[in-house]
Amino acid sequence: MRTGLQGKTALITGASRGIGRATAFALAAEGANVVLSSRKQEALDKVAAEIRAAHPDAGVLAKAAHVGSAEQAEACVDAAVAEFGALDVLVNNAGTSPHFGPMTEITPAAAAKTVEVNQFAVVQWTQLAWNRSMKENGGAIINVASVGGMVTEHGIGYYNATKAAVIHITRQFAMELAPKVRVNCIAPGLVKTDLARALWEANEEQIAGYMPLGRLGEPEDIANAAVFLAGDASSWMTGQTMVVDGGSVIRPSIA
Repeated sequence: MRTGLQGKTALITGASRGIGRATAFALAAEGANVVLSSRKQEALDKVAAEIRAAHPDAGVLAKAAHVGSAEQAEACVDAAVAEFGALDVLVNNAGTSPHFGPMTEITPAAAAKTVEVNQFAVVQWTQLAWNRSMKENGGAIINVASVGGMVTEHGIGYYNATKAAVIHITRQFAMELAPKVRVNCIAPGLVKTDLARALWEANEEQIAGYMPLGRLGEPEDIANAAVFLAGDASSWMTGQTMVVDGGSVIRPSIA
């Protein structure tokens, strides 16, 4: 697959673990410089060292930032452009789910945090990428939503509502930023990450049995999709949501 990512610069939020970490590794493997962002510098430094060891030719910058902080987001994007000259790919991956239970019980604080991290941060980081580099140089933006944004589920309804918003935000930005910037979305199914651990750890084998492809997702499954959407092979795609879920949304409602 032609990616054309050699020498490009990609910034990944939520890059210290899970899907973000896997995506950073996958982009570095394609020759891209990677800018790693999450809340804790120590965790980022560890991932950065691992990427440098695996891909010595890749440029790597680790810059801690709370994804919901305008000031820290601005500093992170500015550091990426200062270090590598441009920002070619933005992966809006960071997410949170502070409330588990019915939406009738969610608190205003939990709702506000979920929107801040999952929804408005996508807008904020996209604005920065556009204004600092992509308006002039073009680029690709990949937003990580969820198949939950397309269905109803017990326990994570408000999280899913913010992911549904991300799917629409993707379409809106794709329209507004074309033709300079392509904006696409990945909707993962149940992936074995720390964020989703409460959903799969106790019943992994049973849940996998419901999947048409017979297993839960791994972070690398989503990272591979991100590489495709970041690279030249998807050059005529924008405003789209790619479902990567092992077939979960096509399961028949009655066995």
